[in-house]
Amino acid sequence: MKHAAEKIDVPSLQDFAHWGEGTFAYVKPMLSEEASRLFPQAGQIRPGLKLFALVAANGAPIMLADSKDAVIQGAWEHELHTVSLH
Repeated sequence: MKHAAEKIDVPSLQDFAHWGEGTFAYVKPMLSEEASRLFPQAGQIRPGLKLFALVAANGAPIMLADSKDAVIQGAWEHELHTVSLH
């Protein structure tokens, strides 16, 4: 028996990037070298520091801190739910 193939709508990468926007943010641990690239406005940061970034669902940087608790607090202040990235 042959079955008709179902058409599956696959979202574009742009659509996927906007899912969760304004609702979810990612807590991402990183070294200061990576943080300098994501947050160029932060200026010169000493190499080798372990930092935490709060990043919007679409990848836009929101905040940078030296503790996970601080970025989670920042998410709460922006009414965002957090998801951790490793």
